[in-house]
Amino acid sequence: MYGFDNQALTRVRAKEQQVVREAVGRLRVGQSQAAVAAWMTAEGHRGTMGGEWTSMTLGRLLDNPAVAGLERDPVTGELRETGREALITPEEFRWLQQRPGRRGSARSAEGREPDYDYWLSEGLALCGNCGQQLTGSRTSARTPSYRCPTTFEGRGGCGKIRITASLLEDHVAEHVLGELMRPGMQDALEQARAALAAEAEQVRGRIADLERSRTELAGPYADGQLSRKAFVAVDRQVTASLKKERARLRFLEQAVNVPLGGVKDLARWWEHAPSSSKRGLAMLLLARVEVRPARARGVRNVDDRVALTWHIPAAA
Repeated sequence: MYGFDNQALTRVRAKEQQVVREAVGRLRVGQSQAAVAAWMTAEGHRGTMGGEWTSMTLGRLLDNPAVAGLERDPVTGELRETGREALITPEEFRWLQQRPGRRGSARSAEGREPDYDYWLSEGLALCGNCGQQLTGSRTSARTPSYRCPTTFEGRGGCGKIRITASLLEDHVAEHVLGELMRPGMQDALEQARAALAAEAEQVRGRIADLERSRTELAGPYADGQLSRKAFVAVDRQVTASLKKERARLRFLEQAVNVPLGGVKDLARWWEHAPSSSKRGLAMLLLARVEVRPARARGVRNVDDRVALTWHIPAAA
């Protein structure tokens, strides 16, 4: 697949990733899909089989959730995260799916549930049992919810936690709004942003070190000093570490890049902010949101199920 370096879609090709990002950027400023495809061909970019780009081939690429590190639930067809590397962000992919005049693959979306924007996803909401990141998924009744993914999906969670998305999001939003109305919150947020920006720089350094170690590993393997089994084992460890660090970096960048410049009334801003901005602001305030098991089936009171850990010490 264009933009990726292997069949499992776990490693991206940096140069092709940049091409896809620029293509999406051009679409977002109003260029047509045909014009963007023509630009890609004119610049000498070719598909994986060497073919020129057309509106349809570009549409097929951008219609694949894997470009944003996502997949579709086989039952509901709803998007969910995979944790793999991505060419573009989930927000960009959702925009591409909803834009007017979209031309994607020939597969019909008829009967597919509309995508739900789980703004507490991407590392903020965690399982109170095992610490795994909660992912968005619909119940058998097709109700949007957050759940701990199970081991058979390759994510290693316990699978024992599930909570209705609206209940969790309303609970968190209520507490976030309460904090935003406190005096001096703007300054506190800027301090939190600076701390997370510093952490992001540390993570970038660790990613660079890991990528360097992977490159250095190739030499001894090529010279026969390292067996294939040992090479694969170490490479797998490096890949797992890179996946973890890149996920953390995406989390931090969303918080650091939340657009707060010139905002005077944070509570009012929250009411009309897009989900991506709400997520970023919640990340500035909250270190994590832990969801614990319900006392009994059907209980809708989440006060005793949800534990909020704040970045800002005065928050409560």
